[in-house]
Amino acid sequence: MFIAPDQLKKYIADSGLVSAPDILAAEKEAKEKKQDLGEVLVSEGKMSEDDFRRMQGHILGIPFVDLKNKKLEFEVLSLIPEPIARTHNIIAFNKKTGAGEGSLEVAMLDTDDLGSIDFIKKKTGFKILPRLTNTESMKSALIQYQKSLKADFGDIIQQEASALKVSSAAEDGVVTTEGIQAVGEDASGEDLKKIAEDLPVVRIIDTLLKHAALQDASDIHIEQMEFEVVVRYRIDGMLHDAMVLPKTAGPSIIARIKVLSNLKLDEKRLPQDGRFRIDLNGEKISFRVSVLPTYFGEKVVMRLLRESVSGFTLEKLGFHGRDLELLHEATNYTEGMVLTTGPTGSGKTTTLYTLLDIVNKPDVNISTVEDPVEYQMKRVNQTQIKSEIGLTFASGLRSLLRQDPDIIMVGEIRDNETASLAINAALTGHLVFSTLHTNSAAGAVPRLIDMKCEPFLLVSTLKVIIAQRLVRRLSASKEKYILTKEELATLKKKIDMDKVLSVLREEKVVGPKEDWDTIPFYRPKASAETEDGYHGRLGIHEVLRVSSAVKELIIKNATSDDIEKQARAEGMSTMFEDGIFQAVQGMTSIEEILRVVSE
Repeated sequence: MFIAPDQLKKYIADSGLVSAPDILAAEKEAKEKKQDLGEVLVSEGKMSEDDFRRMQGHILGIPFVDLKNKKLEFEVLSLIPEPIARTHNIIAFNKKTGAGEGSLEVAMLDTDDLGSIDFIKKKTGFKILPRLTNTESMKSALIQYQKSLKADFGDIIQQEASALKVSSAAEDGVVTTEGIQAVGEDASGEDLKKIAEDLPVVRIIDTLLKHAALQDASDIHIEQMEFEVVVRYRIDGMLHDAMVLPKTAGPSIIARIKVLSNLKLDEKRLPQDGRFRIDLNGEKISFRVSVLPTYFGEKVVMRLLRESVSGFTLEKLGFHGRDLELLHEATNYTEGMVLTTGPTGSGKTTTLYTLLDIVNKPDVNISTVEDPVEYQMKRVNQTQIKSEIGLTFASGLRSLLRQDPDIIMVGEIRDNETASLAINAALTGHLVFSTLHTNSAAGAVPRLIDMKCEPFLLVSTLKVIIAQRLVRRLSASKEKYILTKEELATLKKKIDMDKVLSVLREEKVVGPKEDWDTIPFYRPKASAETEDGYHGRLGIHEVLRVSSAVKELIIKNATSDDIEKQARAEGMSTMFEDGIFQAVQGMTSIEEILRVVSE
């Protein structure tokens, strides 16, 4: 869409959304990078993409539409095939029929894409009315294709699974259900490879992987039971049954996954780990595979890792107020250690990657040792651990220190050798980021002392400790309610509600005179968008600054309770309190916080 630069600049200035100095700085950068002024302002966060798109629409005289959280009729949506819609960012959302030629309103990111408009006009026979929209709106609409297709995936997989009952390996005499089962149990590697390349098996696995990716699953579980194979997806931290397949499909499916992961086909007595990658609609997704022998066969768990995930900010992850200030302060340190703690799958690595993204500047050398490398980052030297050949966290970290790093990320501190090396790195002028498995921020100190770390070294190196959990985010169709006196009394037994109220007032989330008898909370409500009222996840955190008083407690070998008590006296909010803060904003529900945070 061509808009004269002077015209755009004048309109942005008149809107009052961006200050004059910011416009001048962005204009200079736009000339240097040969980019559009609006694109530069959006990329620097000076203006939202939504506002920029609305401006473009106004200047060009094209209406702007927002399709976020709008249910589109599948009959209208499907007038444009999904591959065309996804490739050209064009969505049919409203059809008008009447006397003569009907019209079709289409939302687009680029209304100058005349080729797509002409193609859709020829395909549908409608007069096309282009409308401008933004990226978030387009993503929301494209997801509706996927939701409409979900029901079809189950049917496809069941059809292909039933085709497995008669194997194509007739020349080997394997033609019955029992025959396939026998092949799965004690066949040679060659027989298993032949089965893994059978067309129905290939289709089942391809469809399973695509199905999981479309539903934003984080893990796929394939479990062989006595009479069936159960497939479950972990979505927003909760396991859901996806489908049940015939028992005969099990060995073939496992063999196919082993072929993709380059694992030993005929090894069924020992656990195996592997990895493979697929390209789905231009998005690269890695699958981390774990195969474990069980009583009725092998169980497979695949973790989905989206390599192109980027654009995280601390604010998007759920940090705010004092915690946000402490983390931004931590990114300015030149030495010391920043730890994130929490159970597996609590978003620790994502938090570290976000912090690395902030400190990732041309004048620093950043190196990491990880297992696995979950996201690929530009200008960061990432090393994948391979313990089977001796490349462990400890040996990798020892080698990194000879690579002249400024900033080091250690994927996880698992043993005393890695802990000792990380502390020494922090002592010798490096900024070290790492993760640790503990339930709270204060619990990280006793855990490190258990790993034979000297308290006086911890005092010299530890700067900030973050503890976190992931809670499910409420969808747009939530319902509002006020806590009863009994519910409020129950919460007051668990946390300091007065402190939470003080933080809410300080950050201007609620008015200065509002109290708990007028502040609303929210509960999930099922809708067309989501069955259980939740969609996506959000972090709740506690951020412990290792102050002078906390250092004195560490030297005295104080308990985690003593350290937490001191940190709270200095202003730290616990994860539970942070969860209540998020619940007041309608981000999650109290029930979800209680499910995730165990006191």
